[in-house]
This record gives sequence, C-alpha cells and structure tokens, in this order.
Amino acid sequence: MIPAAALPPAADPAPRLVVADLEGTCTSGETWRGVGRWLVAHGRRGRYRRFLAPRLAALPLVRLGLVSRQAFRDRWIRDLARLLDGLGPDEVAEVAADIVGAVLWPARRAAVVEELEAAAAAGARVVLASGTYEAVLAAFAERLSPGPAGPIGILGTPLEVRDGRTTGRLAGPIGTGERKAARVRALAGGASVVAAYGDSLADLPLLELAATPVVVAPDDELRPVAIARGWRVIEAPPVDAPR
Repeated sequence: MIPAAALPPAADPAPRLVVADLEGTCTSGETWRGVGRWLVAHGRRGRYRRFLAPRLAALPLVRLGLVSRQAFRDRWIRDLARLLDGLGPDEVAEVAADIVGAVLWPARRAAVVEELEAAAAAGARVVLASGTYEAVLAAFAERLSPGPAGPIGILGTPLEVRDGRTTGRLAGPIGTGERKAARVRALAGGASVVAAYGDSLADLPLLELAATPVVVAPDDELRPVAIARGWRVIEAPPVDAPR
C-alpha cells in the first residue's frame, strides 16, 4: 500500500479525486476498540484499563458541549498511541490487520464501499483520509478494489518509529478537520475533488472541497447542515447492523 501523501501530484489531465473519511463513514467500527482488543489479548490489559477509565468518565462533558468534541477525539488518538510503544514493523502490521479484520471491516458500510470501488473502476483516484493511524487506514484500503488510477490512497496519522520500534508518539499532526482538508487540497494538486464522503461536523471542511458532498449516517451536528445545503444524505447501515 502506497500512502497517498507519497504519491506525486497527478499529471495534467489529472484523474478525478474521490475522498472518504474512514470511521463513521466507510465503517461504523472504531479503531480504539480494535486497539483495546489487541492490547487485552497481548498482555497490556492493565495499561489499557488505566487509559480508558478517565476518558470514559469525561464523555458526559463532551456530550454536554463543555469539552470540544474534536479536541477530545484528537487527544484520544494521540494518547492511545502511547500504548502501542515498542512495536516492530511486523507487529504494527499485525495490530492494523487485527483491528481491520475484527472491528472495522465487519462493520463496513457496504453502500459506501461499493461507491468508492465503482469510482475507482471508472478511473477516479480514490483516497481514504482520516485521523486514524496510517497503518490501520492502509490495512482497510488494501481490502478495496483498485482501479486504473492505481491503488486506493491514504492520508492518515503515522506512528513515530525510532531504531525500528514505535515510540508511543505520533510522527505528525492528526489529520482531522481543517488539516484533513488541507492535506487533500495538497494531494489534489489542482485536480478536481468530484466527491467527498463524511459523517461528522469535523468532516465539513473536507465535504466543502467537493463538487458532490455525500453525507453518510450523519451525526446530529452535521445532519442539519447537510439538509440546509441540499447535500446528498445516505444512511448506509453497516454490514453487521442488527436487523
């Protein structure tokens, strides 16, 4: 898998760009749950519980709007990485594959996945853009069928590696909100973003880049914005949704 950030800007005439958020959009699964599952299975249960308890206690403050939802999510991503310290490349790949295989892929939103694969088959350059860890994003992207424009690209958050081992820190800023949109603009290199998929208000800057914004199972903050602007809304229940 080649990270989209490592790909050169598309030559002119540039392929159309189609971009999608991951969590909440392509899947209802959550990376942190998958990380927790792996940690418990690999002898890090105590550290995970100590990480989880104060953050779950803070959730009511987030729901009341007393704590920024986006800041809380970003801090969660950054702090959770500390529990993934000391891993080699093969172990990082193992963690990512386990998270995707056990949590994210089973809860994928099939309608969204099918649209992305259809766009790729039609020649669009399809990219997954998310604040989640780059390795996890890559493992999910590998399950999507590529098209003439090449493999599915990714714009994620890399884990810092020194001397061949993860340090428990991030190697760059978390790609959410305005930063995610800026990364997509830089990647596009002047090419048109014909469609963007997102599920939360944090995805608004990304959605506003696209000729066709597609709002997927939107949260309570994004839904009224999408309706007011006449954007397409699809509910796209996950594959494992109860029937």
